[in-house]
Amino acid sequence: MPILEEKDRVKVKEILTKGMESGVKLVVFSQEFECDFCKETRLLAEELAGLHPMLDVENYDLQRDSKVASEYEVEKIPAIVVTGDGGRGVRYFGIPSGYEFSGLLDDIIDVSRRSTRLTDEIADRVRKIDRDVHIQVFVTPTCPYCPRAVRTAHQMAMLNSRIKADMVESMEFPELANRYGVMAVPKIVINEKVSFEGALPDAQFLEEVLKAVA
Repeated sequence: MPILEEKDRVKVKEILTKGMESGVKLVVFSQEFECDFCKETRLLAEELAGLHPMLDVENYDLQRDSKVASEYEVEKIPAIVVTGDGGRGVRYFGIPSGYEFSGLLDDIIDVSRRSTRLTDEIADRVRKIDRDVHIQVFVTPTCPYCPRAVRTAHQMAMLNSRIKADMVESMEFPELANRYGVMAVPKIVINEKVSFEGALPDAQFLEEVLKAVA
């Protein structure tokens, strides 16, 4: 059974056709057993790839293709890495459903255009970060504010290869959510040092990132 309804497929195809300018690859990691939403995540990526010739998908099994998973630094599933020019920092852990689906489409278009919607000033500061940054944004599909936080983190990862930015679906990864004390979403954790709740404006989000690497 298709993941997307026909009316949604028509709309998504229109968005991708209008927005995409170059090739994008969805690298999907799943597993045949013991993974909630692995099959659905894989099917969603394949359906999206079927809607535009510039969008491709590669499927890997976390255990069987452990070498590839290690290269992408993927340790949990389901996972989608959105890449266009070799960057591997735009990551989804858990199926990007609900409000997060529109964020995935925006990411695909931005990666395709090799551009972000951050201001020039913020983008310049992000590019100058010279230390590794790992941003985890905990979300739920019904949170209308979460995609903004995910998008900010992902756009930073697009600009700087030292930044990894993860959307983490809290209900699919309850152990992680408990570890970081996720009581409300979006909950953002940076380098295990800095955490905050809420979708901050881009400039304030960047200040928290800089605080974590200071």
